[in-house]
Amino acid sequence: MFSAFSARFTRGRATARLAAVTLVSALAAAGVMAGAATAAADGTARSQGGATATIGGLKTYGAAVVHGDTGDQEISAGLFEMSVDGGGTLQTYCIDLHNPTQRDARYHETPWSGTSLGANKDAGRIRWILQNSYPQVNDLAALARKAGVQGGLTEQDAAAGTQVAIWRYSDGAAVDAVDPQAERLADYLEKNARNVAEPQASLSLDPPALSGHPGERLGPVTVHTNAGSVTVTPPADAATSGVRIVDADGEAVTAAADGAQVFFEVPEDAADGTAEVTVQASTTVPVGRAFASESRSQTQILAGSSESTVSAAASATWAKTGAVPALSAAKNCAESGVDITAANEGDEAFTFELLGIEYTIPAGESRTVTVPLQEDQAYDFTIEGPGGLTERFTGVLDCMTQTNEAEAAGDTTQTLSEPSPATEGTTTTADTNLAETGASSATPLIVGVAIALVLIGGAALVLVKKKEATTQD
Repeated sequence: MFSAFSARFTRGRATARLAAVTLVSALAAAGVMAGAATAAADGTARSQGGATATIGGLKTYGAAVVHGDTGDQEISAGLFEMSVDGGGTLQTYCIDLHNPTQRDARYHETPWSGTSLGANKDAGRIRWILQNSYPQVNDLAALARKAGVQGGLTEQDAAAGTQVAIWRYSDGAAVDAVDPQAERLADYLEKNARNVAEPQASLSLDPPALSGHPGERLGPVTVHTNAGSVTVTPPADAATSGVRIVDADGEAVTAAADGAQVFFEVPEDAADGTAEVTVQASTTVPVGRAFASESRSQTQILAGSSESTVSAAASATWAKTGAVPALSAAKNCAESGVDITAANEGDEAFTFELLGIEYTIPAGESRTVTVPLQEDQAYDFTIEGPGGLTERFTGVLDCMTQTNEAEAAGDTTQTLSEPSPATEGTTTTADTNLAETGASSATPLIVGVAIALVLIGGAALVLVKKKEATTQD
């Protein structure tokens, strides 16, 4: 089940409604989850910029054993591979041991705050492990000497040992590598890991949404990237609307570098409306960037990147009079919800009600409020504003990596792959297998049932834009 939020802002009396969809069957729950995942995959929801990729499988791995109250479970542990939209390949490790990996799931580069890393005090240690182990360190003989591994390391040993060390910090898991060499590497990495800062996005625009009046230069929008240069694509209807993307001097911009500022130049006679600028580049994604899926597939963390296509977008909204809202959203795992940032560059106050609390944003100010959600809750809301502004935000709040004690008592962690999971004393490298931790062929239905049971009777969200008492209905 998911909550569908729809908000409409108009120049008269404007209302915004939340439709809290209550499902009455497990099959319906599974169907809605599939719909939410499809919407995100179709690209209708705005991401926060960076790389978008499809997971292809567990490529280089060995065996590990997870120790639990109900016994030990052998699973596969190692490197996944993803194909980047527009070109490029990523290598990732899992940071979400107890969730399944869905075949061909699509992933978006995501800030740590939008994943379980946002509330994990050891997130920086995971990045240290990535920087100091395979595949970033591909001299396996040197890595073995540093870790005190007798007899050297194979690629499978290195991948398994690195994954095991990561799981100890990402999931707090009691897990060991089956191979003694891989286990020795895992112990070395766990013991020596130090906190390292979160890496910056490969490409993002800040802010992702802004507003103002016709005849103004709206902005600035700042480019943040590790690429040498990005290509700037103006709004699709620029030729007819007259909206230009310019620099601070009013010169048209077609390319920009890190730290550059761009503006939307809106003609004075432009009708109320909205426009979007897109930037794109080819670069390597920084090690340690998180990748999250909207289909409840295991959260991943980047271990290696080829030259890959990355992109980001920002929108602008303008109107001659009244409140002119600009809205954006981002997951906030530390607060168990989604942050909605509302900015108002209009000439009237912008008032809205959120879960029974009323907020007023004076002209020229902005505020961020958090919509609380339950773990695993899918959300899908569209906000419509003046001049054709439409912003859709979809996702699944996936912030936790460990089940509670009651759930764990009846839970079995298992990694499925094609061919079968590596058995004790062997390691395998495969081209087509895909690990699914905790998954089976019934996983999508089970997930749907669980979400339906958790979310029945969900809360309602109402956003209401209020006008002066003299305004005509």
